[in-house]
Amino acid sequence: MENLSSPLKKNENDKVLDATLRPKKWKEYVGQENVKRNLKIIIKAALQRKEPCCEHLLLYGQSGLGKTTLAYLIAKEMQSDIKIVSAPSLQKIGDLAAILTNLSLGDVLFVDEIHRLSRSCEEIIYPVLEEFRLNLIIGKGPMARTIDINIPRFTFVGATTKMSLLSAPLRNRFGGTFQLEYYLQKDIEEIIKQSASLLDIKIDQEAIKVLAKCARFTPRVANRLLKRARDFAQVEEDGIISKETAEKTLEILKIDKVGLETEDRKILKTIIEKFNGGPVGIQSLAAATLEDQDTILDVYEPYLMQLGFLKRTPQGRMVTKAAYEHMGMKTLFS
Repeated sequence: MENLSSPLKKNENDKVLDATLRPKKWKEYVGQENVKRNLKIIIKAALQRKEPCCEHLLLYGQSGLGKTTLAYLIAKEMQSDIKIVSAPSLQKIGDLAAILTNLSLGDVLFVDEIHRLSRSCEEIIYPVLEEFRLNLIIGKGPMARTIDINIPRFTFVGATTKMSLLSAPLRNRFGGTFQLEYYLQKDIEEIIKQSASLLDIKIDQEAIKVLAKCARFTPRVANRLLKRARDFAQVEEDGIISKETAEKTLEILKIDKVGLETEDRKILKTIIEKFNGGPVGIQSLAAATLEDQDTILDVYEPYLMQLGFLKRTPQGRMVTKAAYEHMGMKTLFS
């Protein structure tokens, strides 16, 4: 008999759940109104011209804001198939060439974390994006020769969390560049409500507000909290997520009332206690908290700044009066 609790089966179930929650239509995609409006125009114009693909698009913003979901919607609206690849997996020219030569007319190629595309792959993709022609060099030395391969017209969609790491030549190849912003509280509440309906979860309106407030303005986090609250309600309660159930779930996860997790609070406490509230440089902060610099910069710092608990100065990071008050620590502010 198959072991339903095996790691492989769990991973498959998680993928099914993620696919279930992914919006299938524009009206199901909550938030990012300006980005959606621009994408709709670009796609509709291409369809009216009866073109097999639209302009190449670049999406950037923090992880979990919906870049991959937008790529799926773009493909669906263009009535095209989508091919998804992560840039770190394209280390050799042959890797990229194999994907490009297997594209069909009108396909959408979505490359995630495109800032990590290898330099060699980046250089050969320029003529592909501009002229749909792949130039390859076969052999070495005097016997080397160049071959040109025509690539069917396709839509290239790149996604990145670090826009500054993209080279200017690559950025300039995109016809549209769009930044995904953090979501509003009301949008996160709507996403949780929509996800609960898709997963057939019974949840109170007050519970939705509690989870949304702790979702770090990010749909992916909101859905993760909803699933954990569902588990707790199923095991410990009557299966319905009430306000109390949501609060107990957050307590177990060690998430406070504004969404700060253990490491968030550790960073604030370290700056307050070891550096007198700052300023402190990122290297010193990373050493004091035993955290990787990039993790602080990409995961913790953006949310702390969004809450107004942390600010950057020319001298380094400083905590604010609001952070002292939230942590219940004596403030140096008058």
